[in-house]
Amino acid sequence: MARAQFDRNDVIDKSIGLFWQNGFSASSMQQVVKTTGLKPGSIYLAFGNKEGLFREALESYAQKSIAQIRHTLDTAASVGEGLCRLLDAVIQESTRENYCSCFLIKTRLELAAEGNDLHEVASAKLNEVEALFRSYLEKEFDHTVSRQRAVSLMLHIFGVRVYGYQRDSADRMRQGLREGLPWLPWE
Repeated sequence: MARAQFDRNDVIDKSIGLFWQNGFSASSMQQVVKTTGLKPGSIYLAFGNKEGLFREALESYAQKSIAQIRHTLDTAASVGEGLCRLLDAVIQESTRENYCSCFLIKTRLELAAEGNDLHEVASAKLNEVEALFRSYLEKEFDHTVSRQRAVSLMLHIFGVRVYGYQRDSADRMRQGLREGLPWLPWE
């Protein structure tokens, strides 16, 4: 029996859009089939089920996000400057038309009551982001301060991701971040 040929990464990218917009529970298999262009049998063969595809979508989204964070921090003059750039990018993103928050955060919120494996995957990926922030902060601060500031960054990012649905709120969010994160070298 011949297997259908398709670009796995393309299917995952298309699925990210669907799942990010609708969430896991509200994305039906019919929507997954329509979005990916695959037949149900191909989805089950390649990914096991909708949960398997969702898990790979979370993994892909997280790896791309982590790569972007690394790039921003690696190309900045200092860790603090890089973090300011990241936070500004989060604000800009959150005030765009059709903004739908962070895929990982939305997944944690959607599946929190269920506490299933997908919730754990999203939580683990957010923990990786926090650990990444901590590792960069440790280049300039001791371990304890770096750990506390990494947690503070995550809390502030979560807040912007949720608060940001109001397009006219960019200046208020910037002011709030400056107030809440005074140790960063704001311009």
